Amino acid sequence: MDNSLTVKQLNLYVKSLLESDARLGAVSVTGEISNFKNHYASGHRYFTLKDNDASVRCVMFKSYAQGMTFVPEDGNKVTAKGYVSLYERDGQYQFYVSSISLYGEGDISLKFKEIAEKLKKEGLFDEDSKRPVSRFPKRIAVITSATGAAVKDICTTLEKRLPSCEVVLCPVTVQGDGAAQNMIKTLDRVYKLNGIDTIIIGRGGGSSEDLSAFNDEALARKIYESPFPVISAVGHEIDVTICDFVADKRAATPTGAAVIACEDASGYKDYIEKLKARIQNAASNMIKTYDYRIRSVDIERISQKALTFLDRKLQTLDYFDKDMSNCIRRILENRERRFDGAILKLDSLSPLKTLKRGYAVVSSAERVITSVDALNCGDRISVRLSDGKIDCEVKGNERF
Repeated sequence: MDNSLTVKQLNLYVKSLLESDARLGAVSVTGEISNFKNHYASGHRYFTLKDNDASVRCVMFKSYAQGMTFVPEDGNKVTAKGYVSLYERDGQYQFYVSSISLYGEGDISLKFKEIAEKLKKEGLFDEDSKRPVSRFPKRIAVITSATGAAVKDICTTLEKRLPSCEVVLCPVTVQGDGAAQNMIKTLDRVYKLNGIDTIIIGRGGGSSEDLSAFNDEALARKIYESPFPVISAVGHEIDVTICDFVADKRAATPTGAAVIACEDASGYKDYIEKLKARIQNAASNMIKTYDYRIRSVDIERISQKALTFLDRKLQTLDYFDKDMSNCIRRILENRERRFDGAILKLDSLSPLKTLKRGYAVVSSAERVITSVDALNCGDRISVRLSDGKIDCEVKGNERF
């Protein structure tokens, strides 16, 4: 009985053994890329991973290759993730790669991508939110290491371009543990300063790990909150950080940041002359406009309208004067009638009228006597009549 296998059956069996091994189903391999080929027709990528002692054939299918953030090259040391299987047609096992990252930067690159995508979706990278920097700033805050070359490059360039600008140095730690928090606290202090026109934050170049503080999410948000325009000056042209994306301006080098931060003083005179010319042109155009408007006015027509308006107002004043005179006359007549009535009423109540009818007023010691009980025999009294008074002495009294 023939129990032999075909070659295909053997390869399929070995393939099943490889794919059933859990350790080979999700494995990371570090090595150097060689023989890299991008198959443009299919979109698949083929390459070899090798070290000093061995090599393994690798393939990355199009669906995974489309998610790559960089193009691998021969000589790159990378960490590849995927699974091991066998290609049954030629009987060679292969490493089927799902992702590739540069060696030592895999986690950093992944975190960078996650934070960048998150902040981009929130609008922190939008061009509409970017602010222009002042052309001739009076005060610039520089946030960087006190000992690095960056601070020297920035200060030297600012001094050459705009000597009148004041530079506020804010030394910080730019790498290592706590660097991002140190820069956040420094930004908080700078935000409270008066007269700041622009902020430059950055450092010289370095590895991805050296620049990791400038990829900190909290630092990026703090820069976005700045009340002043911010220029990010981290590293060189090839070094890009999240702070570069969120800042108002990005400079490839610290020196470039100083160039962006201010105009060259030699151009200040040209700027003033252009501004002066613009003002003179605007003033001249305004004078010509008003001159034309004045010359085009019909003086006679306006004068006639003014006289007509004045006549109407004078006529209104005449009517008002007549109405006021009539009103005052009626008020006076009414007051006169009321006064005459009061006089008549007062006259009717006058005690003199009563005395003329034969009555008298008796008083003693300037006190009016109204009862016989108030007098005794011998008291002196005064009797007031309508035409005079009589001094008398009481001889007796009798009550009715």
